[in-house]
Amino acid sequence: QVQLVESGGGLVQAGGSLRLSCVASGRTSSIYTMGWFRQAPGKEREFVAAIRWSGGSTYYADSLKGRFTISRDNAKNTVHLVMNSLKPEDTAVYYCAALSAYTLVVATTTPYKYWGQGTQVTVSS
Repeated sequence: QVQLVESGGGLVQAGGSLRLSCVASGRTSSIYTMGWFRQAPGKEREFVAAIRWSGGSTYYADSLKGRFTISRDNAKNTVHLVMNSLKPEDTAVYYCAALSAYTLVVATTTPYKYWGQGTQVTVSS
């Protein structure tokens, strides 16, 4: 089992920045990929970014490239998401997720076995 705990959410004005963190514990040796997803009220959960635990390859939702950056610290079993130039439409609960098997598909929720509890990000206009 892998446990994921997110932190770093909060209220920020449009144009501001936030850094989310996700700490993994438990059987972290089983992690292949870590991802961030978000879910706004009344909407489906959508892919934000992902990073391979080994090698560090990164993947982003096309609409977020250039504003969001995902990174990892393997020694601390932590993945970060830096969000810049935030917009009100970025308001959502942000979830950290972990894949326990290698797959080419990282941008959908289905392959992810482990999920954090989510952290709220609110961007005011």
